[in-house]
Amino acid sequence: MKLDQFWLKVAGVGLAAGLIGGGATLGIAHGWQAWRENTSTQVPTGSNQSGSAKVKENAAPASTQATKAYAKVKDAVVSIITYESAGGSQTLDLFNQSSATKQDSLTEASEGSGVIYKKSGQAAYVVTNNHVVAGAKQIKVMLSNGKKVSASLVGKDATTDLAVLKINAANVTTVASFGNSSQLQDGQDVLAVGSPMGTKYANTVTKGIISATNRAVKASSNAVTTNVIQTDAAINSGNSGGPLVNMAGQVIGINSMKLSSDGSGTSVEGIGFSIPSNEVVTIINQLVKNGKIERPSLGVSALNLSRVEPTQRQSVLKLPTKVTTGVVVMETENGGTAAAAGLQQYDVVVAINDHKVANVGALKTQLYKAKVGDTVKISYYRDGQLRTTTAKLTN
Repeated sequence: MKLDQFWLKVAGVGLAAGLIGGGATLGIAHGWQAWRENTSTQVPTGSNQSGSAKVKENAAPASTQATKAYAKVKDAVVSIITYESAGGSQTLDLFNQSSATKQDSLTEASEGSGVIYKKSGQAAYVVTNNHVVAGAKQIKVMLSNGKKVSASLVGKDATTDLAVLKINAANVTTVASFGNSSQLQDGQDVLAVGSPMGTKYANTVTKGIISATNRAVKASSNAVTTNVIQTDAAINSGNSGGPLVNMAGQVIGINSMKLSSDGSGTSVEGIGFSIPSNEVVTIINQLVKNGKIERPSLGVSALNLSRVEPTQRQSVLKLPTKVTTGVVVMETENGGTAAAAGLQQYDVVVAINDHKVANVGALKTQLYKAKVGDTVKISYYRDGQLRTTTAKLTN
């Protein structure tokens, strides 16, 4: 107990007792004596009694499995700083009476995280989230030592929310390695490393566990369903793109998003999501090779059936009343996959390869399980009749 806290407590008790008994000074005197007796009898045997504080060695070793894991990866973790156009402005030349437009200036737009995973010659490669760098006019990377270097965009993919940047390797001392995300187990310890709230808190590490190894989530109703790692390690704004690390110091995920509230607005804590390392490696290798991800397409513009008035589902689409979900084909692309398979306007797709398709997001999810050149079975309604066709997928 601190001296000031103890004295205030004793003096207060003494003062109250004195007032009740008719003498404040007597109560304080008793309090002072009690404090002296208390302190005189509580000096531990063998302790420093000279009055000077001393620092002793910690009873437990400072180096743990978590600190060793962090040490392996920390110098490979970077901050991502993006810049966007601030817009130009017109000025008037007072002497020539003519106007001139200044060049667009750049202003800092956002900050995120990333991890260096490869060095090749004079270049080093950084993986981060697509949403961290999307729309950026300029990108800089702040290394673990605080040095800022320019970065170029190698490629990005909105579907998986991944992007690859390239920087000069001159100041890169450490690259991270990837672990096998298919071998993860619920409950195992993990670290999240990144720059929560920006570069001010760069290389912050938080610890948690894997809450679920294979959680199906999607960012919006029309988004592709993705399978991610769920963790309770603290992930905040700015952590996006940073690594989720196992106790061997390997990257087993790239932190992408967190759940901050449920549909009713109730606040939620400890639910963050990371893109599994096995998928990360597949995507970033394609981005480095091709600059983009090639995915199959049906070649249609489509609408969720849920957005069509119930009366029009029967009068226009002629659907059975039991059909309440699916994807309405609004237009087919000339020469596209859907047109070649015989799909027409107002057909309602309900399944791909016998997997139910409830909305546009589910349609993309099923399509992206296949590759360009694969043939898929499409189930759809036309004029009230359930039909099937096959389509060879193109991009």
